[in-house]
Amino acid sequence: MILLDQGLPRTTVLRLRELGLHAEHVGDCGFATADDRTILDEARRRGQILVTLDADFHAQLALSRAAAPSVIRIRIEGLRAEQLATVLRGVLEQCSDDLKSGAMITVTKSGTRVRRLPLRRF
Repeated sequence: MILLDQGLPRTTVLRLRELGLHAEHVGDCGFATADDRTILDEARRRGQILVTLDADFHAQLALSRAAAPSVIRIRIEGLRAEQLATVLRGVLEQCSDDLKSGAMITVTKSGTRVRRLPLRRF
């Protein structure tokens, strides 16, 4: 299950569903004006992977040392719904085990970075 954050095209949900994935947008499930903590808690409660443009979710996971939910941060500007769905499908396939175990994933034009949760201090 995927939960798309504000700032991401709502129509991406339709594209992901066409690919056989269960997806929701925060704007369609009553969280359009919710703060980041509420959205993160809701994704955790629902067992969803949160997809966002916002670095704050990664920061919150790092500070709290939480093991869930997995968060995918997209750092590619201007993606349209179909492009974003394609990127997400690739990340979900490539990082499936990490996402199931709990991970922070950052996606850029040059690649994907995975950090397993909870983050440890060195």
